Amino acid sequence: MAQTSTPDLILHHGRFTTLNRAQPTASAVAITGGRFTAVGTDREILPLAGPGTRAIDLQGRSVLPGLIDNHLHIIRGGLNFNMELRWDGVRSLADAMAILRRQVAVTPAPQWVRVVGGFTEHQFAEKRLPTIAELNAVAPDTPVFILHLYDRALLNAAALRAVGYTRETPAPPGGEIVRDSAGNPTGLLLAKPNAAILYATLAKGPKLPHEYQVNSTRHFMRELNRLGVTGAIDAGGGFQAYPDDYAVIQELADADQLTIRLAYNLFTQKPKQEKEDFLHWTATSQYKQGTDYFRHNGAGEMLVFSAADFEDFRQPRPEMGPEMEDDLEEVVRILAQNRWPWRMHATYEETITRALDVFEKVNRDTPLAGLNWFFDHAETISERSIDRIAA
Repeated sequence: MAQTSTPDLILHHGRFTTLNRAQPTASAVAITGGRFTAVGTDREILPLAGPGTRAIDLQGRSVLPGLIDNHLHIIRGGLNFNMELRWDGVRSLADAMAILRRQVAVTPAPQWVRVVGGFTEHQFAEKRLPTIAELNAVAPDTPVFILHLYDRALLNAAALRAVGYTRETPAPPGGEIVRDSAGNPTGLLLAKPNAAILYATLAKGPKLPHEYQVNSTRHFMRELNRLGVTGAIDAGGGFQAYPDDYAVIQELADADQLTIRLAYNLFTQKPKQEKEDFLHWTATSQYKQGTDYFRHNGAGEMLVFSAADFEDFRQPRPEMGPEMEDDLEEVVRILAQNRWPWRMHATYEETITRALDVFEKVNRDTPLAGLNWFFDHAETISERSIDRIAA
């Protein structure tokens, strides 16, 4: 225990894990000027209170620090959160379908019911996903879209009508629209391994009006707060164009209504025009511009479309085009010269190896020392590539 001045805040009758081997637990802390100034028992800490000290009885609860998530998609996710149905933690498919049925009953046309992650079939007692027939029975007229991990999506007949998929719809690159014996889409979409068909289909749904997007983003942040998240890095992501799709979060930041400290990355949206994007952004934006609650954090998580990687690492990596290195080098040189950090979505070792060739080449001309960069995901990375990254 150490204390030099009257604390602003005392938290007592709680449970703290200190990570101090000499004092691994505590029941009370004193905080002064935003810093912990004393840690100990209630008997030690409570007498430190002065006339202006606020004391909070934690009633035996555990206390966590504010969690920082370094890879979220708050900006994009917030625009849609109020349209999402969550199956997180639901123990049976029967219960999940009952929840879906209740949501269908209160969803107005032309909105969809969307379950876009947070669950797996293995959490259900039945150990399976719903069938298309079950979705059609629950929702004959309301479009339903269910995204399972990054590998598949289920659409009921109403959703197929809404997105316009027919027997004439061509197969997407690296994905599959599963069809019946007559060639008609069944409602099952597969990423093999390109999940673009899943995202592109979801993007066909109606968007919320601006004022609803503001409300939706605030609800999303509140949900994250409920889980203990108080800071995050928005990693950028598909269907998230700057500055248009950042208008809502900027509005909330300007109104001092963010409940999460947010650092954001810029993600190119223009195939074959990535260099122009980053030339423009580095000329008009500064790394770390903003406030402690909303700050620019560099580039990513995709830098050039020719280096685009996929999520389902159980599937083999499709061959990456020969133009990848040249495209990536142009962008990385711009970022390195402007001292912008970057992050790169790379699931496969093959992608990481080729990207490292580019990074090492740029490093010979423009040293990357002191500049933060990293690979997102990296599920199949090798020890050799880890050593190259460390070097």
